[in-house]
Amino acid sequence: MSKTYAGARLRRLREERRLSQAGLARVLGISPSYLNQMEHDSRPLTVPVLLRLTEAYGVDPGFFSAADSTRVLADLREALADEVAAARVSPADLSELASRLPAVAAVLLDLGRRNQALTERLAEAAEGRAGVADPAAPRPPHEEIREFFYRRQNYLHDLDLAAERLAADLGVRPGGVLAALSARLTGRHGVRLLEDSDRLHHYDPVRRVLHLSDRLRPGQRAFRTATQLVLLEFAEELSALAAEDYAEGSPTWSLARIGIANYGAAALILPYRAFHAAAEEMRYDIERLTDHFGVGYETVCHRLSTLQRPRLRGVPFSFVRVDRAGNMSKRQSATGFHFSRAGGTCPLWNVYEAFAAPGRIHVQITAMPDGQRHLWTARTVTRQRGGWGEPGKTFAIGLGCEIRHAARLVYSDGLDLGNAAAATPIGMGSVSYTQRQTVSRGGRVTRPEQTFRS
Repeated sequence: MSKTYAGARLRRLREERRLSQAGLARVLGISPSYLNQMEHDSRPLTVPVLLRLTEAYGVDPGFFSAADSTRVLADLREALADEVAAARVSPADLSELASRLPAVAAVLLDLGRRNQALTERLAEAAEGRAGVADPAAPRPPHEEIREFFYRRQNYLHDLDLAAERLAADLGVRPGGVLAALSARLTGRHGVRLLEDSDRLHHYDPVRRVLHLSDRLRPGQRAFRTATQLVLLEFAEELSALAAEDYAEGSPTWSLARIGIANYGAAALILPYRAFHAAAEEMRYDIERLTDHFGVGYETVCHRLSTLQRPRLRGVPFSFVRVDRAGNMSKRQSATGFHFSRAGGTCPLWNVYEAFAAPGRIHVQITAMPDGQRHLWTARTVTRQRGGWGEPGKTFAIGLGCEIRHAARLVYSDGLDLGNAAAATPIGMGSVSYTQRQTVSRGGRVTRPEQTFRS
């Protein structure tokens, strides 16, 4: 078992409780000098001390997990990429800053975001254009929701358990999901289902009618029906979960509530234990899982990225949905993989390449600028709106894991996982698109080109 060094978090916990080292040491039954050594990472955080902290202050053991620093570290790598490239800061320095001084790292990142926004405002002003966002303005709600799930490693334990219990009560089984959900909606909540809507999904709370488009495939109808059932069955739980991070009644709270309901819907139609067991048995073969459970490719990939139940964890995946222009409309991760907030996908990443051969699964080993390697699968999915002449939307769905987990996936068969030279470099600085300036035909320096980032 690896040792846990969490001095910065232990010190922050003590300061938040306004305790001296001597006071906390008394509570924990250790000497002040021993506590001082743990706070300075001279000694690891022991299991007995962790149990006493949990008992005395109700602290979740995950509070001291190194995984909490992964997103901060990823953001630091992006914000200070130039400094790392110039050897003014080393990757080890960033790792130590993220793990030992997370509050300082957060302030540094906030200053960096403000500086970037100010730079963009100056560029816009120089060109006689306006409309750039205030650097002090809060993040857009959808960005806040992504952070909500990231902070929880893309797993909501209590809701996942509740959805699994409900699935057992309803007798949810592959091939009979929609019938079981419909019976519950009608029998318990008096809600009728009608497949007559021009919109994909519309619930009329007054008439208690759930309208679903007849253009939806069976798996899509099941997911949307499950979402509505979760909203009715777990209304208080959804509100409380969203209120953990956002003011109740705010736009972000409402959006978080919907995102949490979507999570619950996936947990209801794909109950954790049954889905986890099938995924392990099939070695995470996505297409076999879609056939077995009768749901879509995207739904299976999204659910795979949430298998982080304690003592029953699956492979920790990162999940992304990208359009042809490289815009990420979905990105969730149970790992430290960093999705840039700006720019599109790296052209060398197979998530981008998937559009060249629609419907086929592309497999790729990638290397990030910091040397981390991942195994990625990517495939396109198309949403048809109707008949002939009505354009559909095509997305690339990417699912990736760290190379150390790759052998558990059927997609690793035949690949040389130990050969670092075989990995495709992606990310900042990996392709020629990262040049800082573009010179026009007349020789005038124009605005910087778009940087493709993963």
